[in-house]
Amino acid sequence: MMGGRPQWLTAAFVIEEGFSIEELKAIVADMAEAAAVAGVSIVSGDTKVVDKGAADGLYITTAGIGVIPPEVNLDARLVKPGDKVLVSGRLGDHGVAVILARGELGITADVKSDTAPLGAMVAELLAAAPNTRWLRDPTRGGVATVCNELARDAEVHIVLDEASLPVQNAVNGACEILGIDALYVANEGKLVAVVPADEADAALATLRANSLGTEAAVIGEIHEEPPGVVIIKTIFGGTRIVDMLVGDPLPRIC
Repeated sequence: MMGGRPQWLTAAFVIEEGFSIEELKAIVADMAEAAAVAGVSIVSGDTKVVDKGAADGLYITTAGIGVIPPEVNLDARLVKPGDKVLVSGRLGDHGVAVILARGELGITADVKSDTAPLGAMVAELLAAAPNTRWLRDPTRGGVATVCNELARDAEVHIVLDEASLPVQNAVNGACEILGIDALYVANEGKLVAVVPADEADAALATLRANSLGTEAAVIGEIHEEPPGVVIIKTIFGGTRIVDMLVGDPLPRIC
């Protein structure tokens, strides 16, 4: 989300004594496949075996390094009134998928995690909209939280449009049952971008042309006053304030 081109990853494994070798091989094979898709190399790693009961099977920690091209400059301080806010696809899929997979609530729905590598999409976006101001991945706290962080850091007012938010029906339904707002639910394979108004159409078309961004949308606009505040225009024609996340409907998972 800094516009860097992903290059290398390290991976460290903490393995509980007795963990299945076959399962470990399958996980490593999945990692190799995902790295190849993302265009990165896993170049270094470490393993530590701990006593039975000292870990929940397997912990994996990764760290990545990318190279930011000299012409790329993304910063909240570049955001200006009139800029458009875009999201690269449906909101809330990952967080809801994790909640449902835990099975404690007895709710079933066909919702899958959106985990995906976004390096190629970002490169395409920056080529189509070279004056892109700012990028973020709306992970913990969702779109609402990153928009609040942007409003605070850029000292701007953000107006979102509820009717433009791409949220699938199954996610909406699960959120209504759980009493949570999809705007605050974690995403793993989405990005939020702020681009100049005159580059918004090109940015949107480029995101939608990518297989990971077919449901991209313009979801809001940057205003000047009052700074530090995010509001949303509701589908009923009113407005409400979108606050910073307080608490979390899901324990930290990323």
